[in-house]
Amino acid sequence: MAADFDINREMSKIEAPVISFEHVSKEYQKGIAAIEDINIRIYKGEFVFIVGNSGSGKSTLIRLMLKEILPSKGKVFVAGREIGRLRKFQVGKYRRSIGVVFQDFRLLKDRNVYDNVAFAQQVVEAPARLIKRQVPKMLSLVGLIDKAKSFPNELSGGQQQRVALARALVNNPVILLADEPTGNLDPKNSWEIMSLLEDINKRGTTVVVVTHNQEIVDRMQKRVITLKNGRVISDEEKGRYRYAKN
Repeated sequence: MAADFDINREMSKIEAPVISFEHVSKEYQKGIAAIEDINIRIYKGEFVFIVGNSGSGKSTLIRLMLKEILPSKGKVFVAGREIGRLRKFQVGKYRRSIGVVFQDFRLLKDRNVYDNVAFAQQVVEAPARLIKRQVPKMLSLVGLIDKAKSFPNELSGGQQQRVALARALVNNPVILLADEPTGNLDPKNSWEIMSLLEDINKRGTTVVVVTHNQEIVDRMQKRVITLKNGRVISDEEKGRYRYAKN
């Protein structure tokens, strides 16, 4: 029987990109490509923005990285492993080893802040002593240790996104995917979340952010991959938000 896919273990053994797309295309309808012939390599420790107009294929890339969908053509590799070849029983553990933050937070409304973060560790069957150590550590990292007993409806949008970040990080993922993490936040909270993501990246986590926020992309001067009509039209090491004009 094939072993579970453990990203941390795999990355310790190889020098491959942590994420690699090789001639990847995806059609949701016959003849209509959401993305076409995508070639991307993202290395461990990078901070990468993926930008582009609505319908450019950004969300499709995230779904492919999570193996929610499979490419119509080409291959997606994570930690040197073609994830399209993962067995069904391996996919759950694979997804749990990646931190994911969404625009709409996706917190459990019937659980307090502590329990929302602890849930991510309970899913991977972490021992109770580890949970008691890790959860306060993550809440301190995002500045919410004093909100541990609060419920999501008692928090601001920025605070809810911080909880989502703590939950995404509690299992020490090699990769953090953030899909429009500031989409529902005001400018002040948006910058606080991006500062947290930058700090997390400096600790060694590979961070991939899908965003429409031009000001953030331009000011942070990170690597920027721009999509237009499902194709990569630019990939700049220290880039700016480039509008993909027709």
